[in-house]
Amino acid sequence: MNMFENRPLIIATKHGKELVIAPILEKELGLKCFIDPNFDSDLLGTFTGEIERKLDPISTVREKCIRAMKANNCELGIANEGSFGPHPTLFFTHADEEFLIFIDLKNKLEILVREISLDTNFNSKRIKNHEELTEFAHAVKFPQHAIILRKSKEENQEIYKGINDLNTLNNVFTNLFNKYDCVYAETDMRAMHNPTRMNVIQQATFKLVDTIKSECPKCETPGFAISEAKKGLPCNSCGYPTQSTLSYVYACKKCAHRLEEMHPHQKKNEDPMYCDICNP
Repeated sequence: MNMFENRPLIIATKHGKELVIAPILEKELGLKCFIDPNFDSDLLGTFTGEIERKLDPISTVREKCIRAMKANNCELGIANEGSFGPHPTLFFTHADEEFLIFIDLKNKLEILVREISLDTNFNSKRIKNHEELTEFAHAVKFPQHAIILRKSKEENQEIYKGINDLNTLNNVFTNLFNKYDCVYAETDMRAMHNPTRMNVIQQATFKLVDTIKSECPKCETPGFAISEAKKGLPCNSCGYPTQSTLSYVYACKKCAHRLEEMHPHQKKNEDPMYCDICNP
């Protein structure tokens, strides 16, 4: 039985994310998605810093979802929070990290997924002339992806967001440059102005649906997901435990049932090149 069939669900967004989230949830789970045009997710922080983000991404996405649900008296909600910067393991490479949370108050269910992608145009630069502006625009896939221009990275006055046509870009740059002798350009990472980010949010939504559809084998509660990745896959030369994954532990959020899946990557030994003993 589908516990979500025909139930209303609020998507907590003001940046058009429902365009990729709603079709997936409606098709795969039978939900009836809607948005609140008066909901202002920017109150929890903006990318450009006018409103400081005081919470970590997971706390922010949870708070965003709960606020939208309360404001609309809805038992089901979904929210997304993205952050951009260096990849957690591939340093000097930009990454898009998206969190997506699904909350069902009726069934006391909370499911969170995380998607990290190297597919991002996230970038910024101090611009000194129109030639540099043109180079930056080309690099960040303008005009399909919008640009933000401002006086400097540190100051929040006179910020021009959502620039997606060449005339506006050149005119705003000229006006700012004549006043301040330098302009700071950055990519507009709001979803409705960034198709590349929207694609990553879509990927995260598919991951969320797969997690929801994964039911606990004991109590059939949705969200039977990986809670721990255990390291220790033995080296096939010396047998010493390596840092590679030996097993995944799945856990139910309701009945606490746990299941360990050994050798999730279909191999029982690791190459000696990844062994701290054979290849210190």
